[in-house]
Amino acid sequence: SVTGLPLQFMLEQNYPNPFNPQTTISFTLARAGEITVKVFDILGREVAMIANGFYPAGSHSVTWSAQSVASGVYFYQLSTHDGIETKNLMVLR
Repeated sequence: SVTGLPLQFMLEQNYPNPFNPQTTISFTLARAGEITVKVFDILGREVAMIANGFYPAGSHSVTWSAQSVASGVYFYQLSTHDGIETKNLMVLR
């Protein structure tokens, strides 16, 4: 876009992945608003709320420390007023 802001929201792949004990999740918002970033296990149960609140437009990153969960595949989800995007990540012990 002309202003340098993205035209839509975007969820990046976490880094590092696989990881132990923590990883960074980055996302970009086209406009300011309420968002959540949650982590779910393979059965769809919420295991962590990483971000919850009002974020300005632009790029953001949050860190998840996964010490309280077992090794395995998890899903992380960005929910915004513009939609929902989900990606997977892997915890290795």
